Amino acid sequence: QVQLVESGGGLVQAGGSLRLSCVVSGNISSISAMGWYRQVPGNKRELVAGINRSGKAKYAASVMGRFAISRDNAKNTGNLQMNSLKPEDTAVYYCNALVATLTVSGLSDLDIWGQGTLVTVSS
Repeated sequence: QVQLVESGGGLVQAGGSLRLSCVVSGNISSISAMGWYRQVPGNKRELVAGINRSGKAKYAASVMGRFAISRDNAKNTGNLQMNSLKPEDTAVYYCNALVATLTVSGLSDLDIWGQGTLVTVSS
């Protein structure tokens, strides 16, 4: 089995910073892409930032220059540093990982999601 656990959400004032982390554990052969998504009630889940195994990152236009995604391939962890936070960044943030896991049938690709962590930015 493979599990993903997020941490680091909370309440912060506008202009402040938070750092989200996620740890992937279990039967992992490799992790290709990792990403952070967010969702506001009533809205679709949207991609905030993604990073491939080589470290190439992409960002939503709304967070470009304020957020930074990173990962540690040796530790199977990912981070999202969020700076200059705005009230409109308030959402539940989810970490996602595309994990190759070795089974009796061979390698299998899993799309793993965390439970979500709430980020609240007050004005």
